[in-house]
Amino acid sequence: MSWKPEADEIARRRQWAEAMGGEERVRGYHERGYLTIRERIGHLTDKGSFQEVGKLAGKATYDENGNVQHVVPMPYVMGLAKIDGRPVAVGGEDTTIPGGTSMSGSSWRIKGGQSGFVDDLACEYKIPLVRLCSGYGGSVGSTKKLGYAALPGHTRMPFQNTVELLETVPVVSAVMGTAAGGPAGRVMMSHFTIMTKKSSIFAAGPPVVERGTGEKVTKEELGGWRIAVNKAGTIDNVAEDDEDCLRQIKRFLSYMPQNVWELPPVVDTGDRIDRCEDELLDIIPRDTRKPYNMHHLIEMIVDKDSAFEVQPTYGRAGINMLARLNGKVVGIIANNPMLGGVVDIKSARKQTRFIELCDCFHIPILFIVDVPGYGIGVEAEMNGVLREGMRQLYVKMQATVPKMSLIVRRCFGMAGGTTLDKTGLNFKIAWPSATWGSLPVEGGVSAAYKHEIENAPDPEKRRAEIEAELKSLSSPFRTAEAFAIEDVIDPRETRPYLCQFFDAMQGKLKLGLGPKKKGGVRP
Repeated sequence: MSWKPEADEIARRRQWAEAMGGEERVRGYHERGYLTIRERIGHLTDKGSFQEVGKLAGKATYDENGNVQHVVPMPYVMGLAKIDGRPVAVGGEDTTIPGGTSMSGSSWRIKGGQSGFVDDLACEYKIPLVRLCSGYGGSVGSTKKLGYAALPGHTRMPFQNTVELLETVPVVSAVMGTAAGGPAGRVMMSHFTIMTKKSSIFAAGPPVVERGTGEKVTKEELGGWRIAVNKAGTIDNVAEDDEDCLRQIKRFLSYMPQNVWELPPVVDTGDRIDRCEDELLDIIPRDTRKPYNMHHLIEMIVDKDSAFEVQPTYGRAGINMLARLNGKVVGIIANNPMLGGVVDIKSARKQTRFIELCDCFHIPILFIVDVPGYGIGVEAEMNGVLREGMRQLYVKMQATVPKMSLIVRRCFGMAGGTTLDKTGLNFKIAWPSATWGSLPVEGGVSAAYKHEIENAPDPEKRRAEIEAELKSLSSPFRTAEAFAIEDVIDPRETRPYLCQFFDAMQGKLKLGLGPKKKGGVRP
C-alpha cells in the first residue's frame, strides 16, 4: 500500500506555508519596499542550502470528516542553511501572516516556539545564529486566553540559551521591521546587531509610552535608526535597505569562526605583504592640532577592501574595525583625530565590547594610537567617563588574545595606557611622529612648572623654554635607545612589519581555543 496520499498532503501543506499571508499581503509588503522573510533567507544564504524546520506548523481548519481544508502557517520561518559554504541556523518572523507574530510564542512549543528552536539548534550544533527580527512581544490579550495573569516567562523565557550562545557561537540579529518587547530584548542578546532605515526598536511602543508617560512620539522618534544606532548605540550598524542589511550580515560573519573551538577563517585577499604606501609618510601633520583621516590610514595598512567598521556612527571618537592582515582576521581599535581622539564615554563603551568580541572569537587586536587622554570637563565627569574608561582597561587586561600597539601620534595619560598590553608581551611600535607621556607637553608644563613660570621675569618666554626642552627629551628615538619602546619604524614599512607578527600570533591563538573562563560577550 502506497503512502502517496499522505505525501501529497505534505506537499499541499508546504504550499500553504510558502504562500505565507497570501498574494495581496505579500504584494503590499513588496510595495512598502520590504522583502518577505523567505526572500530574506534566500538572499542571505547559499542558493538551495536552506532546509526549513517546522514548515507544517500552523492553525489548521478541518471539515466534518476530519479532512484538512487549510493551514494558516506559523508567522516564523527557520531552519538550517549555509552562508559561504558554512552552516548557520537562521530564522525570522513572517509579518505577512494575519494575527501577528505572537502566534510564534512559547504556547506553540514547550521549549519556546520556533524562535526558541532555532536558538537551540545553533547552541546544540555550535554554529552561528542569525535572527531576522520583526516582531512584538507579549500582549494583555494573553490574560484572557489563559484565564489568569501569568508571570513573565511562564513557560520558557526567550533568553534561555543566551549565556551559552554568547560564550560559544557568533550571534547576529537584524531588525527588519518593528521589534518591541521580548523580540527587542532578543536582539540585544547578540554579538552584532543591525537595522534597516525603515525599522524601529524599543522596549515598548508609542501607545504604551503615551499611556505611561504622556509622551506622544512616533516609532521613528522613539526607536528609529537615528536614535538606536547614532544616539543610544543599542544597535551597531544601520543598513539602507533589506539587501544592504543582508550583505552586512554576511560580511560580519566572514570574519567569525563557526564557534569558539575554531579560529577565524583565513582567506587569500590577493594583497602583497610587502606593499608599502608612500602616502603614509605624509599622513600625520607635524602640527598636533591638525586632524587627519584615520580610516584612510587603516585602509592603507590592512589587506585591500578588507576593513569592516562596527558601530561607525556611535562613539565616533573611537574606531572599531574588523580587517585582515595577510588574510588573517584582526580587530583594530583606533582613535579618531577628526574628533580630537579623546576617549569619551561612548567610545570607551563601544571599544570595551569590541575587545570582548575579539577575545571571545580568538581575534588578535591591533591598537592604532593617537589619544591625548580622556574627555575632560564637567559633562564628561557627570557622564562617568572614568568608570567607562577603567572598565575598558579592565576588560583589556582580562583579554588573552595577542595584542600589539602602533603609536602614530599621541599616547598620553590613563587613556593612553589602556592601549598598551601591560599584562602580555607589551609589544609596541611607533612612527617618528609619535609622542607620549603622562600629559601632553603643551598642557602639562603649566601644571608641573606653575610656580617657576609665574615667578619668571617673562612667564611666557620661560614657558616656551621649558616646553622646548621637554620636547627635545620626548623624541621617540630617545625612548627607543632605552628600549622602552620596541621599535620605531618608517611609516611605509607598517604593513609588512605587522603582517609578519600577526602571522606569528596564530600559534598562540590555537592554544586558546574554547570558551573563555571569564565568559563571553555581555549584551
